[in-house]
Amino acid sequence: MRVSNIEGNKSIIYKQGDTSDIHFTIAASCIFTVCLFGMLGNGIAFWFLSFRIPRNKYTVYIINLMIADFIYLFFNATLMTLHIDQLMGFHPYSPGIAKANLLLELMYDGAYQGGMLFLLAISIERCLSVYYPIWYRCRRPKHQSIIVCLSVWVVACLVSFLQNLVCSPQPFSTGSVECTGVQMMSFVLSIGLSAPLMICSSIILLIRIQKMSKRCRPPKLYTIIIITVFVFLIATVPIKFMWLLLYFKYLPRNFHTARFVFASVLCTVLSSSINPYIYFMVGIQKKQKKEKLQHSIQFALQSAFHVVDEEAENPVGDISRISYINT
Repeated sequence: MRVSNIEGNKSIIYKQGDTSDIHFTIAASCIFTVCLFGMLGNGIAFWFLSFRIPRNKYTVYIINLMIADFIYLFFNATLMTLHIDQLMGFHPYSPGIAKANLLLELMYDGAYQGGMLFLLAISIERCLSVYYPIWYRCRRPKHQSIIVCLSVWVVACLVSFLQNLVCSPQPFSTGSVECTGVQMMSFVLSIGLSAPLMICSSIILLIRIQKMSKRCRPPKLYTIIIITVFVFLIATVPIKFMWLLLYFKYLPRNFHTARFVFASVLCTVLSSSINPYIYFMVGIQKKQKKEKLQHSIQFALQSAFHVVDEEAENPVGDISRISYINT
């Protein structure tokens, strides 16, 4: 979702009329505000999960997902600040601004890819623990979560470098062979691989919930994964298809590219901002509403993630009983 790769010209946004400038300034301000709320939520949840709640196999992934979302939101907020500055006419567009944009995009593209892959890793591991409990209990590598997280960051950084260095604005505009390869690789990674696996894992968890609901309440982590995946897919899949159509110039000539870019950025920052609030709303209990805010947040997050280890460490026949007790 790179704002600068619009028809191969980084300054296209700033060549609109006065009315468009006002509209884009409002859009950039809305994105900036959403980023602030998202950074606040991710920062609070990160602090509680890192320092106040015992870690388990899944909170390692969740913490890394929060870091990726926070980085994505922070650099998007910074980029929107630059755009507002340009749109308001405080400073003229210059090559220095273009280099700053490239650096910002390297960072938030990597964080965006990382967030997607962390969400995929959480979904797959949850399904493995449900359908292969013996393997998960006895043969799962002790440091698997750490290894997977490191691998995700490496892949995310590599994809970001390819997208921004190989497929820079000029190759993006002309449709070079290298840029086409990078665009197709990114599309396959997100739509051809990640999205189907997330959908399959969510369906598996829904089936599991349906079976468990007859005798007990399902673990809250199931609900968190399903909601988070659903929000991510709704905010990402249509935009990815539109970006591919934009790259291959299949869209109408009167298509408002700059408006689409701001709309796509708004959708992705909403997806990254809402995650910690999903954790809190799913984990909160009625009796917590009268408690202090700090304790309420801590108990909500602990309720959402605490049951996981206990469920994975017990035989299949005891899973539903333990899940019921702890939820």
